Amino acid sequence: MGPTFRPFDILSLGGWIILALALVSSIAVAVWPVSKVEGLEYWTFSKNHGLLYQQLSVDYNAKAEAEGREPLNVFVIEFAALTRRTLSGFWSGTPVADLVEVERRTMPGFVKGPLKDVGFVDLTDRLHSEELTPGVSIYDSINAPSFGPWTSRGRIFGMPHDVHPVMLVYRADIVEAAGIDVNDIETWDDFERIMGPLQTDLDGDGTIDRWLLDNWYINTDNLESLILQAGGGTFDIDDKLLVDSDANAMVLARMVSWCIGDSRISVDAPNFSASGNQLKIEGNVVAAVMPDWLAGVWQRDLPQLSGKVKLMPLPAWERGGRRTTVQGGTMLGIPKSTLEGSAKGSPERFEAAWDVAKHLYLSRELAEEIFTSNCIISPVKAFWGEDFYKTPSPYFMNQQIGTAYLGLAPDVPFRSSNTYHTFALIRIAQAMAELYSQAVAEGIDTLPGLEERARKLLAIEADLVRDEMSHNVFLQRDKLKEEKAASERLEGATR
Repeated sequence: MGPTFRPFDILSLGGWIILALALVSSIAVAVWPVSKVEGLEYWTFSKNHGLLYQQLSVDYNAKAEAEGREPLNVFVIEFAALTRRTLSGFWSGTPVADLVEVERRTMPGFVKGPLKDVGFVDLTDRLHSEELTPGVSIYDSINAPSFGPWTSRGRIFGMPHDVHPVMLVYRADIVEAAGIDVNDIETWDDFERIMGPLQTDLDGDGTIDRWLLDNWYINTDNLESLILQAGGGTFDIDDKLLVDSDANAMVLARMVSWCIGDSRISVDAPNFSASGNQLKIEGNVVAAVMPDWLAGVWQRDLPQLSGKVKLMPLPAWERGGRRTTVQGGTMLGIPKSTLEGSAKGSPERFEAAWDVAKHLYLSRELAEEIFTSNCIISPVKAFWGEDFYKTPSPYFMNQQIGTAYLGLAPDVPFRSSNTYHTFALIRIAQAMAELYSQAVAEGIDTLPGLEERARKLLAIEADLVRDEMSHNVFLQRDKLKEEKAASERLEGATR
């Protein structure tokens, strides 16, 4: 008589349950009816964008139906999930949408490796060859700096949704009551000197209650914006590393000085927080860095400040310097799978997706809607003279804020999409945090002392970035090609 079969000798009860569930789920996946989306798929991470595009797609779909073309379906997908799904689709060849919106922070992850392996279609030639208006290409119709975050090694992989210039918002009711004329402020030095008397103890308890800025040293968004304004950043337009640049060291020193000791002018009052909003409402913050989109956020989240605030150009780091910077951004890209390499991909489908991109991103309707609803200015220069930008804003004491932001749009600084941009920015932020800690621990409170320490810290962080980059075989291969080409050019010139 053979041995008795005892199932629990092979698997535990839990193991058999898991196996049974896996079998049932596999059968269900095989036979369960799955609804298929008919038409083009458009993925966005922004609920506001999604609702707007759904509205704008009504006319497009009506026309598409009349012409026998596929309709447009807009889907809002949570930010991290959209990024993961798109990247995994590019790497594994699994289906993704026909059009995908990408946020600035995630772009470096989409342009890793050789250009030929980027998952989005290269739109450079299309942008230069097709005209928006007679004699003017799409590329020339769009604010040139707005292409920066979506450009890698000279090739453009998306159409820009915005410009996002930055101004300074200030409590005009407080400033003007004190007799201060903000037109006298050109630099950050001017700002500290002229606004200084407004920093005070409001309740008489011997401690400062009102501060000039909400710009705390851990605010990475403002850190990037201000180093860009100064001519620093992570990488320049030629992909040269800027982490340990003099401009970065100067800004880090200044931002830390704003947060410590006798020179302190800042309080930690972050946006999108109840505590930060309350400090602004109660007048404990005089001024704040404000990209155009944040003006829309304040109108929704801080209605108590309506009629109390105004905008002015950002103070420059030096006289005659840049009076704005940039923060945030979105693009619309078309995955290569829309064109080829997938069951649905075809040149015809790409053309349909390209038509959608132009219909949405280059439309006057979108330009007006994103401004009136969110204060975001369009990068399409043809619309910059429209009346809706000139409408006085009651919230900002009847300033024409659209006109004000547009006046700064051509001067927004270059932003890198280098594969190592995010890593480099994290290292700069780490240097900032360490500089603050050392300044507090060691009592470093002079700008020269802070700047000297910032240079040392940034040098350490720059070496970490270079070490990380040295492990990238694609970068090393490209570097060898460049060195070989330069050597051949030199050899040819000396013959």
